[in-house]
Amino acid sequence: MNLQQKVREIFAPHGLLSHAADEFTPREGQTEMAVAVAQAVEEGGALVVEAGTGVGKTFSYLVPALLSGERVLLSTATKTLQDQLFGRDLPRLVQALGLPLRMALLKGRGSYLCLHRMELARQEATLPERSSLRTLAKIEEWSHVTRTGDLAELPALDERSPLIPLVTSTRENCLGQTCPKFRACHVNLARREALAADIVVINHHLFFADMAVRESGMAELLPTVRVAIFDEAHQLNETGVQFLGVQLTTGQLLDFSRDMLGAGLQLARGLADWQRLAAGVGHAARELRLVVGKAPAGAKLRWTEAIPQGLSASAWTEALDALHGACDDAAAGLSTVSEIAPDFVRLQERASEFASRVDRFREPCDPASVRWIDVGAQLRLVESPLDIAQAVRTRLLGLPANAGEAALPDAQPARTWIFTSATLGADARLRWFTEPCGLTEARTLQVSSPFDYARQAAVYVPRQFSKPGDPQHSADVAMLAGDAAARLGGRTLVLTTTLRALRAIGEALHKRFEGHMEVEVLVQGQWPKRRLMERFRQGAQDGGCGCVLVASASFWEGVDVPGDSLQLVIIDKLPFPPPNDPLVEARSRRLEAAGRSPFNEYFVPEAAVALKQGAGRLIRRESDRGVLVVCDSRLASMGYGRRLLAALPPMRQLRSEDEFVAAIDALAAGHAASALTRISTTDSSWV
Repeated sequence: MNLQQKVREIFAPHGLLSHAADEFTPREGQTEMAVAVAQAVEEGGALVVEAGTGVGKTFSYLVPALLSGERVLLSTATKTLQDQLFGRDLPRLVQALGLPLRMALLKGRGSYLCLHRMELARQEATLPERSSLRTLAKIEEWSHVTRTGDLAELPALDERSPLIPLVTSTRENCLGQTCPKFRACHVNLARREALAADIVVINHHLFFADMAVRESGMAELLPTVRVAIFDEAHQLNETGVQFLGVQLTTGQLLDFSRDMLGAGLQLARGLADWQRLAAGVGHAARELRLVVGKAPAGAKLRWTEAIPQGLSASAWTEALDALHGACDDAAAGLSTVSEIAPDFVRLQERASEFASRVDRFREPCDPASVRWIDVGAQLRLVESPLDIAQAVRTRLLGLPANAGEAALPDAQPARTWIFTSATLGADARLRWFTEPCGLTEARTLQVSSPFDYARQAAVYVPRQFSKPGDPQHSADVAMLAGDAAARLGGRTLVLTTTLRALRAIGEALHKRFEGHMEVEVLVQGQWPKRRLMERFRQGAQDGGCGCVLVASASFWEGVDVPGDSLQLVIIDKLPFPPPNDPLVEARSRRLEAAGRSPFNEYFVPEAAVALKQGAGRLIRRESDRGVLVVCDSRLASMGYGRRLLAALPPMRQLRSEDEFVAAIDALAAGHAASALTRISTTDSSWV
């Protein structure tokens, strides 16, 4: 019996999964995807699968991968999904299938406690905030009992804590084998376990970080893997371009300056003028920031010529020269004490690397890349490829850089690459994903969601609404959201396309529901994301208020709120890419040069995928009901609106405000009825 036949039997109505997995329901689409994955494992090559929400794609790729007997690499989009896969889905399935497989979880080094840097932090004269001493004491206490050193084991530790960079390592400051804590190092323990495991779970950031610098242990692991699976693959391109270019930030330089000063004063006091060397790097970094001036935070400065747009050529050149000189001076000073402690060897390497990056940014940009500056409290100098196509083809698939060229001699067609997500494009070839990822020759498969969207959900586009560019637009979105949330008792997610809209809508809703006993307003940024989602999912349970959550960016995807805690999703505008973003501009120019339409072939597909992702927050289970509102009349009035509507799940359309209000009232009545049912089953006084 081949692998495809085994997979069909396991997913059959009375197969193994129906007896071993809780709440398993045979789905035709799930089986179709699983068989396609099994075929890819048997034959090798790349397979791209778009599996709609509710298909059960996790089991679809896990079952054939686990049954194959091959060594498997699983990569997810976030550390949260990584923990879920490793801690819940894999153990359940391995037990159900009765397979004696070893599993390992591998994250980036920033996720693990660094014992050496924790000791250095204890001696730090000025910790970032007063409560840091108490937090550090808790981390030290935990360090004696943890086996993995994974900071995710400390849920009380805020992921935004300024202490985390002080107790974790980076590629730049890790001492490697010369570290006094090397034998007990949690990062190395995780890598050793990964090399010995049959199934290794990583995340996309770690994968591409390693592709860029060959430092995380993946260089040893990947050649031994026969099957590699990327879940939430729609994030691959944007994640990849972050790592495959070159970056230099003033924050990195200031961290280096602080580390050099701390190590010098602790380990080699009096052997070099540490105050002068550290101050030189710090001053040069700050001067570089001052050259940019008062550009608004979040701005991106174009850098198509030798000098970034709008800056003084002489001031910019002088600032880069001064920074290069300060890094050289630091490297020279560190070289005189390199034999005293391994810390100084690594610090010298960092200084030399920074000088090399400054040199890179003094030279013209690579023609195949784009360069810009991110402006904030710090500066980030970026040179990035436009996509990951060439890297994927040549460094992963062993194919020529361009389709149609002769295959490379070291090609490995027997290796299997699976790429899957709920949203990968709007056409049968899934070109939105396959083109920038270098997968145009991969097999593709689209599996529709099993949800009955026409019955479970509706979409409403307010026709008489302020235009997206109108200053009144955010206020109108807040009014619509407030009216609907008041009728629903919360249970509303408002997704914005900009942080400005996030603030405006959040403030308006806070003002409206201030002192309200039935609706609580939550806004991205007021708490860590995990806490916001816990409160939102709780909803009105246990006597609390229902919630309205106003969010942007990361909340457009990866948010799973099944049940009636979420029944209304409001999107403020069509999520087109920002046209003045340097990366977007460069991609548009490349399409124009090829005689293609940037709007039709880039902007509309990008908006379609993002819109589909946002809409996907609404219906998560077969029993869910809800309404999607897109507060952008272009969806109904413009020709491209039909393409964008077609990208959405096939929800019924509400044509008027009266129909929308009626749908909201029906949801509210259904919620009240279900709440009454729950009470009647637990309280005999209601029987």
